[in-house]
Amino acid sequence: MPAPPSPPPQEAPAPPGPRPFRALFLSDLHLGNPWCQARELARFLSFFSCDSLYLVGDIVDGWKARQRSRWPQSHQRVIQKLLQISQHTRICYITGNHDDFLDAFDGRRFGHIEICRRALHHTADGRRFSVLHGDEFDRVVKRHRWIARLGDRAYGVALGVNAGLGALRSWMGWEPWSLSDYLKHKVKDVVGFLSDFEAAVLRETARERSAGVICGHLHRPALKNMRSIVYANCGDWVESCSALAERPDGRLEILRWRDWSAALAPERPFEGEASPEEDPAVATFPLPPAMGGLGLS
Repeated sequence: MPAPPSPPPQEAPAPPGPRPFRALFLSDLHLGNPWCQARELARFLSFFSCDSLYLVGDIVDGWKARQRSRWPQSHQRVIQKLLQISQHTRICYITGNHDDFLDAFDGRRFGHIEICRRALHHTADGRRFSVLHGDEFDRVVKRHRWIARLGDRAYGVALGVNAGLGALRSWMGWEPWSLSDYLKHKVKDVVGFLSDFEAAVLRETARERSAGVICGHLHRPALKNMRSIVYANCGDWVESCSALAERPDGRLEILRWRDWSAALAPERPFEGEASPEEDPAVATFPLPPAMGGLGLS
């Protein structure tokens, strides 16, 4: 009796394509800061797509950019990717305290990128959200700027220590743990910073009669209901590598890129992605001509 025909060979599954959202919100990229996870950010921007993209402050780290005039190639690639996205997607760039040099361009457009201090976003289910960075509710940034800068330097040192601790904990088989994140939030919790910040943001949101607020600044992703108001924080791209997304039906969710990227085959890079060894190459950051006098070029 002849053997049954062998089943046709199964094709390998296609690599995952971009995941569409109605809107994406990213904050605290800190491009120009050596601790920015720019390579992962470029992968994120290639993997997800959206109708509207909100950059919710501290996108460019002007505090670091004033200290150095050349940028890693991976940071340049993120800028190029954002410019490419702006050709078919609305981008709203909301300034924060690290990129407040752009406050002078509030209300201006550069191509399809609009710069502003705050914005309003209407979800697909009809809710209105205030979108702002949140530094205006940080009493340290507003009243004691030198302390904020000192804290920024201390945070950088802690991130450096993190690298060594992370390698040691990985070698010993322990779970990842961030010293910088622990210290930052422990200190802020002790002084009541987080509760004061959230309360101030909620008061402003209630005054504007919005359904909720979308902000950044804290480097701590969050999505919760507080006194019938939705509080959403995008997180950051220094440690958490997170973003806020709106689905087509108006639902909001936190995206944690490490959870998504863990399922992707590392041997299949995204189009245009460079290998890590290429990152030491540097490039001058391309400011629009109107920004040439800001001391960053």
